[in-house]
Amino acid sequence: MRKCNILIFLSVLLNSCMDWEEVNIEPDFSVSGDGIYILNEGNFQYGNATLSYYEPQSGKVENEVFYRANGMKLGDVAQSMTIHDGKGWVVVNNSHVVFAIDLRTFREIGRIDGMTSPRYIHFVSDEKAYISQIWDNRITIVNPRNYSITGYIDIPDMRQSTASTEQMVQVGEYVYACCWSYQRTIIKIDTKTDRVVAKLDVGAQPQSLAIDADGYLWALTDGGYKGSPAGYEQPRLNKIDLNIFEVVSAYEFPLSDSPRELEISNDGNTLYWLNNDVWMMDIHATELPSEPFIHNIGTIFYGLAIDNTRNEVYVADAIDYQQQGIVYRYSFSGELLDSFYVGINPGFMLSH
Repeated sequence: MRKCNILIFLSVLLNSCMDWEEVNIEPDFSVSGDGIYILNEGNFQYGNATLSYYEPQSGKVENEVFYRANGMKLGDVAQSMTIHDGKGWVVVNNSHVVFAIDLRTFREIGRIDGMTSPRYIHFVSDEKAYISQIWDNRITIVNPRNYSITGYIDIPDMRQSTASTEQMVQVGEYVYACCWSYQRTIIKIDTKTDRVVAKLDVGAQPQSLAIDADGYLWALTDGGYKGSPAGYEQPRLNKIDLNIFEVVSAYEFPLSDSPRELEISNDGNTLYWLNNDVWMMDIHATELPSEPFIHNIGTIFYGLAIDNTRNEVYVADAIDYQQQGIVYRYSFSGELLDSFYVGINPGFMLSH
């Protein structure tokens, strides 16, 4: 178990050195397991990340469910969550850990640790998963059955000090991953050999990916920032033909824009993303939309999720990055159906 011995004037760092201990407690809540999981990042190095749960049918929200179920904090910066093999896999970036949890009790089942700074987990099979990382020029290979690290995928031509891999999607035997912070490429990984077999420049800082109904890969870049070694340029929404692994269409945003959080409808025909407002676009459109799908209400839209089971859209509002955030629930027609308070900096959301 890691211990943090640090002076008081550096106590802000204490919370990122999590001291996890198993506590035998009975959760004071019950859920159906048919709802929305909301990861609240918290503040970097404050160790105040939390997990919330919302049931659309009843409108009931439960906050701090990981802490209430386990008697320990979730950690520092809750990044993403994936559901696989009947478990929830919660990636906690700055605590260097992935928790496996029961989807209804939120009790910890297992954990994977020993990583530099995990971002997303993608399951290749029941016995192999990839974990992307920032500040590490490798993707970690793990065995989710026994929660062990089994190897690494080296990313060619990526410096350790600025290395970053982000979201991943799979088509057939290949996994495609964004190389995000200070990077410019999408990489193609052969899951049989666990090696990068190709890479494609799509513009500064590709952040999120989606596969459409026609089998095209869409990659959204944020454009970087002024003075960035990766470049500062117009953000782009790239349409990639995977048969030739080339960009066949690129839709450019104004330089001052910051698009992110690319999502797609269950039928694969409609793209959604955040760019101050919420935007949507048909995959066969020939230009970017001129009007947003949901207008920003003068706050900070920070997270986006599509609930394809109920045909609804969830938008997370960070407000000021310091207080409890709000999640807004909309219909596919843009009607506001509900809103509720969650934790600090709600970002990643997942329906089940």
